[in-house]
Formats: sequence, structure tokens, C-alpha cells
Amino acid sequence: MGYHGWQGDPPGAEDEARRRIVQAAIACIDRAGLAKTNLSHIAAEAGVTRQTVYRYFPSLAEILRAVAHAGADEFAERMRRHLSAFDSPVEVAVESVVFAVRSLPDEPYLGLLLQAGEADYFTAGTATPPSFSLGARILRDTEVDWSAAGVRTDAELEELAEILMRLFMSFLQYPSTPPATDDELRGMVRRWIGPALRG
Repeated sequence: MGYHGWQGDPPGAEDEARRRIVQAAIACIDRAGLAKTNLSHIAAEAGVTRQTVYRYFPSLAEILRAVAHAGADEFAERMRRHLSAFDSPVEVAVESVVFAVRSLPDEPYLGLLLQAGEADYFTAGTATPPSFSLGARILRDTEVDWSAAGVRTDAELEELAEILMRLFMSFLQYPSTPPATDDELRGMVRRWIGPALRG
């Protein structure tokens, strides 16, 4: 199953092999930065050949996407904690966008992909039903009475999460010129998203 090498400690399963390659990629990025990390470096760090890496990840882009996912759960938990301070549906929606726009570029791995112009790797993994479900769970864990705000079903909450996620991804990929301040960003989201949540 392609367990040649591995510094004398072959993984017991395919998932473990993939996890080790991702860990090797993270180690390379931490040491040299994303721009100087390539498949050869990752293979050497994992103690395998490039061909072995290709067996689990068809491209560097796929490895970077896996690195981004490795940091997603921690980011989601920090967003959840931030949003717990708000009980208004409008403010939760507004703060979710502002938090993402301001925090993601500084994330150790998600931010690296964005800063290096690899936003497509990030957004391709973010604009998916599982990501929207995660966003909906974050919104659901707040103090907001979503039903009173007009968001009455799980499907509607996932739609709201999708709109908010697509909004912050757009701001990340195509920042305002000049850059919007936090208050300007809050005002924009509150003005156009807010009316939908007062129903």
C-alpha cells in the first residue's frame, strides 16, 4: 500500500499515511514558508519518495487544501467563542463576517494560503455543503433565537451560513480599495444583511 520508507515506521492505514504527509507539509511551511515548500521537501520530511506522496495526494494543491482543513476546526472554535458575546441575530451575522475577514489572514495555515495567493485552494474547500453545515452549527451554538429572527429550519440556517461565508470569502479575495475599516465593514453587512434577520 505504498508504505516504503516512512523513516522506518510505516503507517498502519491510508488515513495515517495522509495525516503524516500533512504533518510533514506543516513542518515544511513552518520552517521555510509556503513559497519555498514543494513536493520534494514534503516527501523528504515524511521520509518517503515523491511517488509515495503522489499516491495519496495528486498535487501540491491537494496537500495545501488538507493543511488548510487541519486548521479549520481550531478557527471555527475561536469564531464560536467570539460570537458567544452577542445575542442579536444581526450582530452575530455582522461579527461572523468581520471576525473571518480580520482573523483568517493571520491564521497560521489558512492565512498562509491566502497570503501566498492560494485563495482558490482555501475557497474550494470552504464553499462546500460540509463547510456550510459547520457554519450553521457555529451560528446555532450562539444565544440567538433564530426562529424569532425568521430563520426557522436547519436548511435556512445553512443558507444563512452559506451567504455569510461567501461574503467573507469575497472580501478576502477581493479587498476593498482603500481597505474598509472594521466599522465600515460592520455598517455594510448590517445595512444589507440586517433587514433579512429582523423578519
